[in-house]
Amino acid sequence: MKIQESAENYLEAILILKQNKGSVRSIDIAHYLNFSKPSVSIAMKNLRESEHIRVTKEGYIYLTDSGREIAEMIYERHQILSSWLIQLGVNKQTAEEDACRIEHDISKESFNAIKQAISEQLSNRQK
Repeated sequence: MKIQESAENYLEAILILKQNKGSVRSIDIAHYLNFSKPSVSIAMKNLRESEHIRVTKEGYIYLTDSGREIAEMIYERHQILSSWLIQLGVNKQTAEEDACRIEHDISKESFNAIKQAISEQLSNRQK
């Protein structure tokens, strides 16, 4: 199921914040993404309705299985693509920004090919 890029960014942010802070609330997401609280509230409503997150009555946000699957996929893409671009000589900030754009549009086939090439390259270096 294809979801909007903005939803993928929110899910990735929730995953990262959960890993770093242990718990996530809307205000944490607003600060992390530098978005307004009302924008985050609307996004959380949409993600809740699409069953990618659940929100407790205390306001804590948790990824559902489908939300976690999307967040982990986007996060893996971001990590691998930004590292790869840095290895190619792109400065860190540009690599991060480009990876953020590419991670949403690249096909699964192309991403897997890049991931395989990087893996083979690392394997060859270790020999």
